[in-house]
Amino acid sequence: MSDFHHLAHSKQQSKSMKTLWVTLLLTLFFTIVEVIGGIVSNSLALLSDSAHMISDVFALGLSMIAIYMARRPSNSKYTFGFLRFEIIASFLNGLTLIIISVGIFIEGIRRMINPEPIDLRLMLTIAVIGLIVNIVLTFVLSRSMKEEKNLNIQSALWHFIGDLLSSIGVIMSAIIIYFTGLLFFDPIISLVIGAIIFTGGARIVRESYLILMESVPESFDLEEIRGEIGKIEGVEDVHELHLWAISTEHYSLTAHVFVSENIQPACIILGINEMLKEKYGIWHSTIQTELARIHNHGEYGREFLRQKEASVK
Repeated sequence: MSDFHHLAHSKQQSKSMKTLWVTLLLTLFFTIVEVIGGIVSNSLALLSDSAHMISDVFALGLSMIAIYMARRPSNSKYTFGFLRFEIIASFLNGLTLIIISVGIFIEGIRRMINPEPIDLRLMLTIAVIGLIVNIVLTFVLSRSMKEEKNLNIQSALWHFIGDLLSSIGVIMSAIIIYFTGLLFFDPIISLVIGAIIFTGGARIVRESYLILMESVPESFDLEEIRGEIGKIEGVEDVHELHLWAISTEHYSLTAHVFVSENIQPACIILGINEMLKEKYGIWHSTIQTELARIHNHGEYGREFLRQKEASVK
């Protein structure tokens, strides 16, 4: 018999799934077009954008796998289900963006030192098509984010915001070079594109890293929550308080509380759980009730008892 969970440690994300399929197919098609165009036109800005598009395909593939994994129910080995894979995928996506941006920086500096000829017409044509595609995909992903919050979709959206800005940069580069003949604008624009890609990647890596490290989610104030738990009738002290995210919007909290001997522990636990649900949206909490005179917490417990006795006197 499988273990019972009052919360399903899984996500059914039908909207995100459909969005990613459409986005993946369109991205894969245009990536092939842009890679060929970048090689033929010899534009670093266009090749930088195509490299970013390749990372998009990789990112979307990982996101698809993450959503399929998140739908699987928890079992006796993976008691929290497979939600954490969403965060692992996001971390890898962000890391990919950073690696690509570093490659663009290196090649951009090389091209600034040794400028190379460019087929401006082909470069501009593909960039305009890319701009249209990226506007459509950014819009589609933005709408999906409003319906289902998902760090994977957010990381994919950052990819396409970078692509959108990249396409604009490539178009600007082609126009400037056409009127001025200054070829170094191509690597300059690619460096700007690289900086945008790096920024998005760093943000995704940071967010996913914090979740993987089980840090307190930024939307919560742990000391405020400690104070609110302390207001529940019968609670005398709150310690061993931990709050973390399994995945986006899937939070877990554990705490030990010294309680009054005059109130039923079950009533105290119920009061804490209801407060956490109503005030903070935390549905998965584990509260351990303790009596300070029985449960040994070393110096901390002894100091609590001294203070309690002193207040009574």
